[in-house]
Amino acid sequence: MNLKSIIVEDSRLARNELKTLLKAHNEVEVIGEAANADEALQLLVEKEVDLLFLDIHLPGKNGFELLECLDEIPQVIFTTAYDQYAIKSFEYNALDYLLKPIKTERLAKAIEKANQVFHEKETPPKDQHLTTESQVFVKDGDKCWIVKLKDIRLFEVSGNYTRIHFENQKPIIARSLNYLESRLDAGVFFRANRQQMINLKWVDNIEPWFKGRYKVLLKGGEEVEISRRQATKFRDLLSF
Repeated sequence: MNLKSIIVEDSRLARNELKTLLKAHNEVEVIGEAANADEALQLLVEKEVDLLFLDIHLPGKNGFELLECLDEIPQVIFTTAYDQYAIKSFEYNALDYLLKPIKTERLAKAIEKANQVFHEKETPPKDQHLTTESQVFVKDGDKCWIVKLKDIRLFEVSGNYTRIHFENQKPIIARSLNYLESRLDAGVFFRANRQQMINLKWVDNIEPWFKGRYKVLLKGGEEVEISRRQATKFRDLLSF
């Protein structure tokens, strides 16, 4: 299947240049383009989008503000002339951050990442039903562990991979947070925000936070913010 993509960029010239570069990638199908966030929002409502090529500096809402408006965020590759937003972009679980003028080899690598994540998501796991008693093999460099899922208190994004917290260990595994979420019990493992998923059995304290959010303290000492988007679901899950 092709990656159904839209380009969000206020410069017509930049949009055309990117479309020309993408012609070399048959796996990417450009199904729309937008010059600002409002046009992009309309496209995202009307169409099923797998991949978003997103500029940051846009008229009206910027690229980050556009993502804040979405309940479901497709894969995102930022395309920008500015390098100072690179770290912030990965707070939004961006696949990649391409500086203009976009180089063909960097674009190819970004699309390769998008393909990998897309097919990982589309391919059903052999076993969809991992329980808290399930044991998983974890390898990080030269170190290995066999860990019960009930002992993992926190998963958090680390680039394109995921860091897991158990006991006093914090290894990184080569799986996306979205993939792990699809395999775990949603009644136990809760997606607190774009970057983190918590084991509800490890919640020690909950405090109201700014703008309808919550701050959760885990028994391992980590503090996690429940996003405003997830706050209602979090309350419902823990209520009678």
